Amino acid sequence: MSDGSHEGGFRPDLAISTTRGGTHYPEFNEQVRTLMDKVRYACPDDELALEAIATLKDLNAKLDDHLVDEWTTPAGTRVDLPARGNITLPPYELTKAGPDGVEGTVWFRPYHLGGNGVAHGGQVAVAFDDIGGMAAALAVDGVCRTAFLKVNYRSLTPLNTNLQIKAWVDRRDGRKMFVAGTLHDGDRLCADIESLFIALKPGQA
Repeated sequence: MSDGSHEGGFRPDLAISTTRGGTHYPEFNEQVRTLMDKVRYACPDDELALEAIATLKDLNAKLDDHLVDEWTTPAGTRVDLPARGNITLPPYELTKAGPDGVEGTVWFRPYHLGGNGVAHGGQVAVAFDDIGGMAAALAVDGVCRTAFLKVNYRSLTPLNTNLQIKAWVDRRDGRKMFVAGTLHDGDRLCADIESLFIALKPGQA
């Protein structure tokens, strides 16, 4: 999952916003997520597929005129939206975020299906990588990158269910942040993690 190129998806030094993308960006973001959900289960006939292709090509051409860089895109910086508006992440909302750890609610949508009506294990890992990286970054008030992330799958993770997710720095050794985390469906443990995040030195990317 992690090869040192990740940073948990969270950068405390990155400018955050509740206005980027404009007033209608939250609904735009949700409609894109809904499209992803529909496509995951869709089996279109040729007529609908051709219609959808034409519509998507037209939309993609229009979006070409509104592309920005990763530092100014609303996706990932809209803190008023689930998962900061980052559609590559399972949506979550935080109830706690500070040096002592991160807690919140995460839910896996139809797009995140693995099989037999439950979430894909890789999607669970993605959620942990982001939440764990945030816990590490807040603990050091700086940017951290993932060194390794081990997910222990304890039971099935349901879709369309509000789940409780937590991550915290269990131990610190210099720039090494050993992060633990849990994912619960009520009292039932779905998964937990053992991970290592590295705090970057000044000037490191």
